[in-house]
Amino acid sequence: MKLLSNYPTEVLILLFLIVTFVQSGIDKLLDWKGNVSFISDHFKNSPLKNSVPLLLGIILVLEILAGGLMIFGVYQLYTSGAKEIALLGIELCAVVLIFLLIGQRLAKDYAGAMSLAVYFLITLFGVYLLNS
Repeated sequence: MKLLSNYPTEVLILLFLIVTFVQSGIDKLLDWKGNVSFISDHFKNSPLKNSVPLLLGIILVLEILAGGLMIFGVYQLYTSGAKEIALLGIELCAVVLIFLLIGQRLAKDYAGAMSLAVYFLITLFGVYLLNS
């Protein structure tokens, strides 16, 4: 397969993040009320408690947008070797992860915040590879 032989690590990182972000966005769409309820409870003692639906909507849009950019970016890598759209998508992933980290820290969910570090490191490695 030409795609994996020319850009194996980049494509695998992009596919990992596509699955992560698109699945998360779809889950929010399909169970909006359940997600708002869960997140509202999670943030009940934080400064974000009154903004949960708005902030969750912003995260939803950014996740789907990042996933779409990365899907198109994988296609571009395969067809022309262009990396710009994939890079834009993966950079948006990094921004979303920082937003999620801020939320976890404000909610004092330090274990949840720590688990985001793994995703962030993978994302940073992807940014590095797509920039080279």
